[in-house]
Amino acid sequence: MHTFPKFLPFLSLLFCVSCNTTPETSTEPEVAETESNTLQLETVSLALDGGANPAAAGFNEAGSDKKAIQLADSIVKYHGGRQAWEDVRFLKWNFFGARSLTWDKKDSRVRIDVPKQNMVFLLDYSGDTLTGRVRQLGDEITHPDSLSLYLKRANSIFINDAFWLVQQFKLKDAGVTLKFGGDIATDPKANRPSYILDQTFSGVGDTPDNRYRLFVDKVSFRINTWQFFRNADDEKPAMETPWESYLPHQGILLSGDRGGRFQLSDISVGGDLRDKVFTEF
Repeated sequence: MHTFPKFLPFLSLLFCVSCNTTPETSTEPEVAETESNTLQLETVSLALDGGANPAAAGFNEAGSDKKAIQLADSIVKYHGGRQAWEDVRFLKWNFFGARSLTWDKKDSRVRIDVPKQNMVFLLDYSGDTLTGRVRQLGDEITHPDSLSLYLKRANSIFINDAFWLVQQFKLKDAGVTLKFGGDIATDPKANRPSYILDQTFSGVGDTPDNRYRLFVDKVSFRINTWQFFRNADDEKPAMETPWESYLPHQGILLSGDRGGRFQLSDISVGGDLRDKVFTEF
């Protein structure tokens, strides 16, 4: 199963590019209604066999609601399915216009280009510890302490940016607990009838006290809106954005529009990339 590198903690939202401002309200997305995606939650969940969306080791199944797990499995199914996600090797995207990322899921390697800082990070997660190379202002950083610091920073960037793009496939990761929050007639952004799914963390990540709340469309099982809570017990979210502009990419559905300036652009999946993309500046 392809996941984030096994030794990495699950990282929640980083407010690293002024993300603490609520984006502009978006318009209601169009949802294609077909015979297959008009099934109700229980029917869809029962259609999934036990191995269709296996949980990562360390997922808190005992502490999670059964209906929440069913909803998470349905989300994966209607975003292309677990097998389609496992079959993906290369992903590329631009995060908020600030940096571009290239991810080799198969060989656990990542390239991050940050043009405004004239920096390039080459991360290799294939071993038991994170290794890699960093270039800043045209010069490679070789001092062990400095290199370690920059690799740690790049690791946080990668996990954060990838979570924004593919959270729908990370709902049953290690340290995660899922709770079903009921359903509502209209969600906060898309004005669609939605199920509510809460995702919390234990013993993982830089900020394990965070909570995410997803509003999942009752028809398409796509994420309409997500909310971020700095503390799991907070009543009001620190951030709320829509998930819009879903497009198919090599068998999986990805959304890049988080409203306003929160855009994941230049998304591509698949193709062939040379090895030097991940080894040379």
